[in-house]
Amino acid sequence: MSMVSEFKEFALKGNVMDLAVGVIIGGAFGKIVDSLVGDVIMPLVSAVVGKIDFSNLFIVLGQVPAGTPMTLDALKKAGVPVLAYGNFITVAVNFLILAFVIFLMIKQVNRLKRAAPPAPPAAPAPTPEDVLLLREIRDALKK
Repeated sequence: MSMVSEFKEFALKGNVMDLAVGVIIGGAFGKIVDSLVGDVIMPLVSAVVGKIDFSNLFIVLGQVPAGTPMTLDALKKAGVPVLAYGNFITVAVNFLILAFVIFLMIKQVNRLKRAAPPAPPAAPAPTPEDVLLLREIRDALKK
């Protein structure tokens, strides 16, 4: 087989196409979860706990040039090394929410896929004609 035909056979297999669809849907679903966390959950958490912005939590690891504002974006633009653990917290919260939503989805799918009720017992196969004739002969001989 030529390299092109082998690649064509590989690329057109069902598993590869399913994977491609899964990756595309997963990317879109990730955007939905990011919006859920950033636009719905974090404002609710901020209302309960107080104003929290995880994305601006960081530790400065180097010298800050004079006059540089102490914001994450400004420090990164100035080339100051920072440990931005707030971004990690945001990504971890996104992951936990995504995992929980997927868990709920799989739980619902499994509930919908309940085991089908067992099939009723099949009717016995009709008795062959020769067996019926032999039974009639047997019964006639007994009489």
